[in-house]
Amino acid sequence: MTARREVPAARKGPGEAGRVIAGSARGIRLLAPGPGTRPFADRVKQTLFAVLEPELPGARVLDLFAGSGAAGIEALSRGAAAATFVERDATAVRTVSENLRRAGLSDRALVVRADVERWLPAAQDDAAWDLVVVDPPYAETAVLGRVLELLGRPGAVKPGGRVVVKHFWRDVPPARVGLLASERERRFGESALTFYRSGEEER
Repeated sequence: MTARREVPAARKGPGEAGRVIAGSARGIRLLAPGPGTRPFADRVKQTLFAVLEPELPGARVLDLFAGSGAAGIEALSRGAAAATFVERDATAVRTVSENLRRAGLSDRALVVRADVERWLPAAQDDAAWDLVVVDPPYAETAVLGRVLELLGRPGAVKPGGRVVVKHFWRDVPPARVGLLASERERRFGESALTFYRSGEEER
């Protein structure tokens, strides 16, 4: 992937991160950290969770570059067992915590203020994830590549688990990264989702 000099600016203003679409917290309005974030649009969330729905019950979810926490909160609302939200911005961390409180899902969530690249290697010693959602700033394509490399290592994502990347549609991530293999891509205007499946480690 090559770095882009310009990417579209985030359009949503503060206080606008949509609603939880389905599940126990359906209809709850979510806050956005501020104008510098790009919350998941409802249309994107609908497509994302239409694909992931069968795998959510009991899943351990990791929401990286969490922003408002909308992706992880939607997963919890639809039956995920637990979700960890990682975000380095203090305002966003407070927003995720407030959104979890509003949705009544704080008891199954952990919110971590940390740099994703620094946090991931240590966290991988705990247990593999069933589902990881990655939504870095669109301009940081190099960061996305390094995070995918970390997630593609043995022990990061369970065999058969999913990694979903939200990115600028022109900046398509690699088809294979370590144990991760791209399965499909969906485009929504300027944004796209790339779905990866984690394979077994070769012996």
